[in-house]
Amino acid sequence: MTHAVDTIVQFFETLTPAQVDRLAELYTNDARFKDPFNEVQGLAAVQQVFRHMYTSLEAPHFVVTNRIVDGNQCFLTWEFRFRFRNFHKGEPQTVVGGSHLVLADDGR
Repeated sequence: MTHAVDTIVQFFETLTPAQVDRLAELYTNDARFKDPFNEVQGLAAVQQVFRHMYTSLEAPHFVVTNRIVDGNQCFLTWEFRFRFRNFHKGEPQTVVGGSHLVLADDGR
C-alpha cells in the first residue's frame, strides 16, 4: 500500500481544479469524506467538496508533511495553504491537519 499512498500524496500536492474529475482514481464510488465543514458519501459528493474549495478560495493547495502507513490504513499530516477571496485582504492562511485513510484492496 506504500505505492498507493505515494500516489495519493502526489495527487493531492499537485491537485488543480481541472483534476477534480480524476478523483475517481483515488476514491471508490462509495467513499466517505469528512472534514470540519462537510460529511459526504459517494464519489460525486467528494468531487463537489473539492469543486467548492476551488470556487471559494484562492490558490488552495496541500503540502503533506508526514505519513504513517499500516496495512490498508494511512494517516497523513498536512498543511492546507490558501487565501480567502473576500476576507483578510488575501493574506496567506495555513490550516494544519490530518487525514485517516482506509484503502480498498485496489489502493483507492
